[in-house]
Amino acid sequence: MSGSRGGIGRFTSEEARQAFGVAYERAMTLWPDDREALDIDTSYGVTRVYRHGAGQGRPIVLVHGHGGNASTWYGLVSRLGRHRSVYAIDTITDPGGSVQTAPLTDPGAWLEEVLAGLHLDDVHLVGHSYGGWLALGLAVRGSGRLSALTLVDPGGLQRIPARFLLGLFASLLATQAPASWKPRLARLLADAGLVERPEIMAPVLLGVRSFRPNRTPARTYTDEELRAVTVATQVILGGRSRMLRPASALARARLIGSLRRAEVVPGVGHGVPQEVPELVSERVLDFGGARLEETP
Repeated sequence: MSGSRGGIGRFTSEEARQAFGVAYERAMTLWPDDREALDIDTSYGVTRVYRHGAGQGRPIVLVHGHGGNASTWYGLVSRLGRHRSVYAIDTITDPGGSVQTAPLTDPGAWLEEVLAGLHLDDVHLVGHSYGGWLALGLAVRGSGRLSALTLVDPGGLQRIPARFLLGLFASLLATQAPASWKPRLARLLADAGLVERPEIMAPVLLGVRSFRPNRTPARTYTDEELRAVTVATQVILGGRSRMLRPASALARARLIGSLRRAEVVPGVGHGVPQEVPELVSERVLDFGGARLEETP
């Protein structure tokens, strides 16, 4: 499972790291007050995980997208936590609470170690964007810790188009626009980040400016790999996603051997969990999540 080159992401200065840390702590205050921070030792460094809720049944594990962190799930975590135990992982190659100490040569092994360190089995793994690529990769790997998989506008179904990178550049420029323009620009660019809460966007933008990740783009999984997945899977795509071409991404998702549900959400961009958190929460909670081979 490829997806990272031999290196370690770093902030450009100690001052930048400290400024990010302050902004990140402020963003995490949008989570419920009873959240718990856990630090899990892995072969690649210490991984920060936040836990909330103590519901019975299958635990829900959330993996954010590139450049994000656990705070970006704030719109879902309270609802999910009323029903299940919820864990949100800070990806070790992104700016956040995790501290990378070794090159991430095998992202699947890292994620497996995190779940093992949390003593979790029978997991409902939810991944968005790059986090979706990681989650799908763990299912391709054949992890025995998974019982359900929700992929939200994930990497790995298609090559990332040039329009996605152009859109990121346009959105970065749009962050400098007057506040009164941003709702219109958000609709035009299909980028909910332009109207996201400033507490959430502050660490993301600081990371863009001052953190240098060291990993290659997520590769596209082969048809054979998708067909080999045995964990019950649902896929949620944004109808205006810039990262995927929804119709053809949906066709590729249907190759997943254990696919149970797939949908395209009209009018929604790549940031599906941020734009329609209620819908994503409902889909996660309603998804049965039994293993494919356990279905009569």
